[in-house]
Amino acid sequence: MITAAQLRAARALLGIDQRRLAELSTLSVPTIQRMEASEGVIRGNVDSLMKLIEALNQNGLELIAEGTPSQAGGRGVRLRSTSSASQGESSSKRD
Repeated sequence: MITAAQLRAARALLGIDQRRLAELSTLSVPTIQRMEASEGVIRGNVDSLMKLIEALNQNGLELIAEGTPSQAGGRGVRLRSTSSASQGESSSKRD
């Protein structure tokens, strides 16, 4: 599961706009906009959510779920270490 706040933070960490995230995830810009405008956990088509999460993973992001060990203890996103990020790096270049 991913929240709208996590999605916005993920884009900020990657330094990409909604259009680029849409390209990376093969989703439409309006779909990304709806996801980011939602409150709390993003609800939607499972296939679309999987594409989104896979695109984030492929570009070096790790989603931190509620209850996962982290300094603050809440949900979030973080960049994976360089060695693990390069293993999952996609052939797409970041903007």
